[in-house]
Amino acid sequence: MAFTELDSWLSARSASDQFSGVVLVRSGDETPFAGAYGWASRRWPVPNTLATRFDTASITKLFTAVAALRLVDEGRLDLDAPITGLVDLSGTTISSEVTVRHLLTHTSGIGDDADEEAGESYEALWVDKPVYSVVETRDHLPNFVHKPPNFPPGKGCRYCNVGYVLVGLAIEEITGTAYRDHVRETVFARAGMSGSDFHDRREAVPDVAEGWDPVEDADGRITGWRQNIFSYPPIGSPDGGAHATAEDLVRFLRALRGGELLSPERTGLFLTPQVPHHRDDDGDVWYGFGLEFTLNPDGSVRNYYKDGGNAGVSGIARYYPAEDLDVVVLSNAQRGGLAVIREVDRRIRIS
Repeated sequence: MAFTELDSWLSARSASDQFSGVVLVRSGDETPFAGAYGWASRRWPVPNTLATRFDTASITKLFTAVAALRLVDEGRLDLDAPITGLVDLSGTTISSEVTVRHLLTHTSGIGDDADEEAGESYEALWVDKPVYSVVETRDHLPNFVHKPPNFPPGKGCRYCNVGYVLVGLAIEEITGTAYRDHVRETVFARAGMSGSDFHDRREAVPDVAEGWDPVEDADGRITGWRQNIFSYPPIGSPDGGAHATAEDLVRFLRALRGGELLSPERTGLFLTPQVPHHRDDDGDVWYGFGLEFTLNPDGSVRNYYKDGGNAGVSGIARYYPAEDLDVVVLSNAQRGGLAVIREVDRRIRIS
């Protein structure tokens, strides 16, 4: 593998404030690359390590999807059940034709709280609404349930964070358990993710990275750093915000492939592309149940992954079937993470 000079490349980026986080590459029992860079806290400062737990942003959607599909395995949830039959959404714009399948595959058409594909800012939601007022899953509803839909259910594909909020509410209704507790038991514990949890950023928890982004002047020079404590709610929800180590995300991907989390039928479903979304420089990108798939020209899967980004957060968990490589990049800054992800991918391609 072409990782011989990756450490020096990452160290240089870290020294110039272009990356703060961890990179882990695992192949079977071997670890071709592992490194930690930058600061877990810029206030003290405290360095990141491979044991540091990072906000995973939208990677959390994978945990929500697995929790929902486990309920399908147990016969307690129908993927084609209308969400309005599971969650009380009376008086909202959520159509009775929207199903759990639509929500998990981003084909529901419902309006998002902040439409990423339209360039809307998630941070702008909290200008007039205190972030600390949104703690439970249902607290997110006022941010989107009265928005007009983008298209009829099943008639398009558009990334939608809040579809996963509704699935999280369905999980709570079916199980009678709070979403975060249910994921701790049915996903983290089963996958052996001992370092993962939903940490409230207002509490003092060891080995949890703080999110920071640079403040720049008109010429692009960094003049300071701003923490992300007012950029989104203080604790994770079904669409994002769980904390995990890089090692735990590798454990999750392996537990998923190994059939430790879902039945063989549902595992196959989870690992199969469901709907086309867009084409980029790497090829066709399809959505699944949380996962995203990059396809080769012949239609085979080049890799599957889930990435995430927010103020003070960026990362990806990805698997390359042909190379049998699990790759995790986690950063406690929005700036710089994407460049690292692309560089690791480039090195895998040329190896």
